[in-house]
Amino acid sequence: MKKDIRFTSANFKEEVLESKIPVLVDFWASWCVPCKMTEPVIEELANELKGKIKIGKLNVDQNPKIASEFNIGGVPTFILFKEGKVVKRETGARSKQQLLEMIKEAGISI
Repeated sequence: MKKDIRFTSANFKEEVLESKIPVLVDFWASWCVPCKMTEPVIEELANELKGKIKIGKLNVDQNPKIASEFNIGGVPTFILFKEGKVVKRETGARSKQQLLEMIKEAGISI
């Protein structure tokens, strides 16, 4: 992703848990083919929804503590946070439409 937010153990609390707007985190790994397939979708959504929802990625291999905290068993896993709490979670590659539905189902207006 070109203009994405990279979440790490160092910035996760500030960028995700303390965010004033909802946050969609893409838990991914560099060796994961479905993760690479969804990367353009994540980038597109991040650009389209900028200011309404924060969208970024967290590499599970580089940030195992965070991945473990959220019980990431498979990648990609998408977790939607609102006011620091998990409000929706999906595992496996998702289309743009499926991610938009996930956001809407969580009661977030976009």
